[in-house]
Amino acid sequence: MKEKFISVIIPNRNGSATLEACLESVFASDYSNFEVIVVDDASTDASVDIIKRYPCRLIKLERQLGPSVARNVGAKHSKGEVLLFIDADCVLARDTLKLVNRAMSNGYRIVGGTYTKIPPFSQGFFSTFQSVYVNYCETKREEADYLATHCLAIDAQLFKSSGGFVRDNLMGHTTSVEDVEFSHRLKRAGYKLRMDPRIQVGHIFNFNLLKSLRNAVRKSMYWTLYSLRNRDLLADSGAASAELKVNVAMFFATLALLLSGAFFGTPLVLAIIPQLLNLYVSRNLIRSFYNAKGAGFAIAATAYFFLVYPVAVAIGAALGTGLYILKVKLGVLR
Repeated sequence: MKEKFISVIIPNRNGSATLEACLESVFASDYSNFEVIVVDDASTDASVDIIKRYPCRLIKLERQLGPSVARNVGAKHSKGEVLLFIDADCVLARDTLKLVNRAMSNGYRIVGGTYTKIPPFSQGFFSTFQSVYVNYCETKREEADYLATHCLAIDAQLFKSSGGFVRDNLMGHTTSVEDVEFSHRLKRAGYKLRMDPRIQVGHIFNFNLLKSLRNAVRKSMYWTLYSLRNRDLLADSGAASAELKVNVAMFFATLALLLSGAFFGTPLVLAIIPQLLNLYVSRNLIRSFYNAKGAGFAIAATAYFFLVYPVAVAIGAALGTGLYILKVKLGVLR
């Protein structure tokens, strides 16, 4: 099989904590025909010094413009037949580029990868929960609703003809859903988005409880704002999965039944019904938790997903809905 020339494009903004591990993993690849382009988005930390230690092309932006612009700039200066977008807090497996080449040699023009179930460097419970959850959600179907830029390979000519990533101003600055908008635009143009679960990157989350919940609020806020504008709020779309949406609904249904029991004498046993439905809908996710780290982790991860995570997601959804209404009234959105 011919080795296509792959341009690995990495946007970076103050990523010194993870950038070295990222670049080490890329250059440890068992694939030889590639280049690495790092677009530094006006970092104020030691990122540039780290980048200069590796045989990659460094492009420095004079002011912060966001990851969408950084990726587009990297693509503009690339020479590859295939562009592989990853993030500066991701690490490649030795065979990631080889698997990308294999997928792109099979007639596909855009292919996505996902996170490893177990994140690298012995990260704790909350990072593992996030990595398993994203891996499960992104690999449910071979034809995806969207492909995330933590591991997205695309034919270089297609990317350039598509216009690249849009710098979305939903929030007054670039959001975290530019890859979703890009994917939906390609789907409307008739392209199929293929997910290859063998193509994986390890994500360096370093989550604790607070960081996990803060991430859930932020992601939910952006997703809700985008989905309301896109009119697909209830779609089973990657990490904004049907399981997550049912989970939030069942959490509040359970809470309502408990309050009804306390104040109006409704039988408390009825509060079990929403969670039984939740268990059924999320059964494959729970199995994925179990397969990742066994029964103990599965029990803890399911409890966290059912009893704590929905609160953060609901807060983010409420903020996103409020911002959407405000922006419609101000004429920013239609």
